[in-house]
Amino acid sequence: MKNIYDIIVIGAGSIGLPTAYNLAKAGMKVLVLEAEHSPGQGNNKKAIGGVRATHSDFGKINVCLRSIEILKNWQEETGEDIGWLSNGYSYPAYNEKDAQELQDLMKIQHSFGLNIKWLSPNEYSEIVPGILQEYLQGSTYSPEDGSCSPLLVSAAYFEHSQKAGVEFHFQERVTGFDIRASKINKVMTNKGIYSCAKVVNAAGSYAREIGKLANIDLPVFPENHEAGITEPVERFFGPMVIDMRLALGSANFYFYQNNEGQIVFCITPEPPIEGIDNRSTSVFLPMCSKRMLTIYPRLRNLKVRRTWRGQYPMTPDGFPLVGIMQEVENLVNTVGMCGQGFMLGPGMGELVTRICLESTTDKDLKILESFDPYRQFTSQEAFK
Repeated sequence: MKNIYDIIVIGAGSIGLPTAYNLAKAGMKVLVLEAEHSPGQGNNKKAIGGVRATHSDFGKINVCLRSIEILKNWQEETGEDIGWLSNGYSYPAYNEKDAQELQDLMKIQHSFGLNIKWLSPNEYSEIVPGILQEYLQGSTYSPEDGSCSPLLVSAAYFEHSQKAGVEFHFQERVTGFDIRASKINKVMTNKGIYSCAKVVNAAGSYAREIGKLANIDLPVFPENHEAGITEPVERFFGPMVIDMRLALGSANFYFYQNNEGQIVFCITPEPPIEGIDNRSTSVFLPMCSKRMLTIYPRLRNLKVRRTWRGQYPMTPDGFPLVGIMQEVENLVNTVGMCGQGFMLGPGMGELVTRICLESTTDKDLKILESFDPYRQFTSQEAFK
């Protein structure tokens, strides 16, 4: 029947695409509404491609472990190259305090099943040759983490979603909900009206605006981050390098060499820059370059091809908001990914599908405790 669906997904990005695909595979009639002109045009296309399970919490670790499993096996299972590289993640420590905190956190990570180990300075220099040795205490290293192309992944999920029967409406903005008896009966857009049994809010930086249409205030606040990419060169180091030290203008920075040989780099502004502003700045490149060359002088002769700016849809504690809302019982929010939507996406798409189908497992319920939209926000994600 025209304009009647089992599930409407709002957003065709890092979370919406895997969710729509898995719902359609499960036999649901799915409509995806996207305000942009094509899939993956929000923060997905601005992601730098890192995929890690190196978090501090059972929920994030397990969702990302599943994402890694999906992405690393994608080419073997589909024949499609998404640029996957098992290059690992590393957190070098340049003072005793950071070293102790990282090693203490490793105990928690091990208890949640994460493959992570501590490397001595000499061991670390073997996988990142030429890294700054002065004051280096060592580094954590999680070899199963990796990276791939956000553009290729979103294109792959879009194509497979279409084959599975998902209907996509682009340049169509959600403007309201018809809510009756605590349920969304219809979804209104600037182009039409649609009936459905459930609605999934996967609207990324605009998640709070969608929540307001259902009279729900979702604490999701976008913050601006900038990134850059160099020309490709022959591979000369392994893992993602994350320097967690605070410096003037930045809380931390990170960089890695992707499967094509390009160095991709990003910085976390301090203080945070709130809002949605996609204009690149003149501050980012000098600031990030200085930090990168201090820790890794071998980068000094690389040419930067471009920089760009995107958003981290942040929550107060650095954990996503995922689950069915009490106020509107057929609205499933999967929002507030805190800049980690790309790495959470494949695993999260499967989890949200089980929520929609009311087939969550005991493990799912434990994972969802971390993402409860009604939590008190008293803890903090260590690597948000």
